[in-house]
Amino acid sequence: MIVTLTMNPSVDRSAVLATALTLGAVNRIADSHDSPGGKGINVARVLAAGGTEATAVFPAPAHDPFVAMCAAAGVPAAVVPAEGPVRVNLTLADPDGTTTKINAPGPVATPEMLDRVRSDVAALAAKATWVVLSGSLPGGVSAGFYADLVAELRGTGARLAVDTSDAPLAALAARFPSAAPDLVKPNGEELGQLAGVDGVELERRAADGDLAPVVETARTLRASGVGTVLVTLGGAGAVLVGGGDDDDADGEAWFATTPPVRVRSTVGAGDSALAGYLLADARGLPPAERLAWAVSHGSVAASLAGTGLPLGLDPDTFRATVRRLD
Repeated sequence: MIVTLTMNPSVDRSAVLATALTLGAVNRIADSHDSPGGKGINVARVLAAGGTEATAVFPAPAHDPFVAMCAAAGVPAAVVPAEGPVRVNLTLADPDGTTTKINAPGPVATPEMLDRVRSDVAALAAKATWVVLSGSLPGGVSAGFYADLVAELRGTGARLAVDTSDAPLAALAARFPSAAPDLVKPNGEELGQLAGVDGVELERRAADGDLAPVVETARTLRASGVGTVLVTLGGAGAVLVGGGDDDDADGEAWFATTPPVRVRSTVGAGDSALAGYLLADARGLPPAERLAWAVSHGSVAASLAGTGLPLGLDPDTFRATVRRLD
């Protein structure tokens, strides 16, 4: 079983605009859709649809419509009682795929809810192969919450993956190696946040075909105790450093791309990539294949409108090209 934790879940309201968004003007919606969202929720949906047992942990009032929405979407859930309704996030997608996100802050967490989250996740982790900690943190939660959880869950036997950004990501990196997870899934900018370098420059170099700075930066994280680094780079592909059973000190590095897609929305693409990696890992596939599954799932997600997810994707139908980086 794979457990995901989403501390700040959301109803993802996706609106596809008829024309490009114009600020200060009336904009027409061509299509709209509500779906259960939050990074861990997205990962759990893709995992469950791909045939891997998953449980999504998230805080919400027992009768919040979001809970029923998750059940209808086939998300196995362990709901932590919480105060305040689940937030609603708005995604505006232009016809050319340009995505504008407007996110609500979510309700403030209580100390009682945080204690329950810790105990519930620890109990599930004892039976899990992976625990995925992902997404933003609501008010009332310290930036070091994920770092604390990584340190607390080390003794459960589950492998730990983290996908977050900004202050929680910086707090995690500040606690390496004691809070170094088995897997991190940053994009280029977040890789820079983890390592204290210019992430925008990393993405620019990767887009120009120079992957060496991304690989070198990922290897500094491995030297700080992180097990595997999966870096998603948008249309430029993805890089995987580590992941082998008999890694050398630096970790082997792989690069993968997929055939070009028409990008309709980038929301959920990174979550889908992480889920693809975990689906391949659950099947015992080697690192190169895990990376292939990751980029295939991420690319298909980017081709779908709103928070479209690649549910039940056969990666062989959208084959990635993978090469080892010396």
